[in-house]
Amino acid sequence: MAIEIERKYLVKDKRWRKHASNGSTLRQAYLLAAGQRSVRVRTIDNLRATLTVKVRLGPLRREEFQYEIPYADALQIFRHCIGVVVEKTRHELVDAGQRWEIDVYHGIHQGLTVAEIELQSESDLYPRPVWLGIEITGEHRYSNQVLAMARLAPGQSGRETIS
Repeated sequence: MAIEIERKYLVKDKRWRKHASNGSTLRQAYLLAAGQRSVRVRTIDNLRATLTVKVRLGPLRREEFQYEIPYADALQIFRHCIGVVVEKTRHELVDAGQRWEIDVYHGIHQGLTVAEIELQSESDLYPRPVWLGIEITGEHRYSNQVLAMARLAPGQSGRETIS
């Protein structure tokens, strides 16, 4: 078991791109999405797959259990998931010594770009990169679980963020 402590932000512009990795293609969907608990299946770059169980412990903290599974099994599990498959490209970058993950959403959530930082403690301080927008930590409408159940991204005009 691992404890995950993270903060999430909308991304306001493209300045992050020049320092980011090429990214990995992620597809994910949920077998279970019940309140503070979820079971997710994810494929990575059409090569690998994981099954993840998450239990929310507070606004920033979750217990996370993640297991590699055969890719073919993940494709079968997708057929039994609820909601839609969330598609995104995950880029990684280091800014001021801090590792960030930037998710650029595709499909029905096109136009949404979210930055996440994982922390050691809820009280950790870190510099905010210039490309960071408003904080959305704890705003459920931006959780991947809710996005998988939604037809459109939150407030989607297609231009909440520029990716």
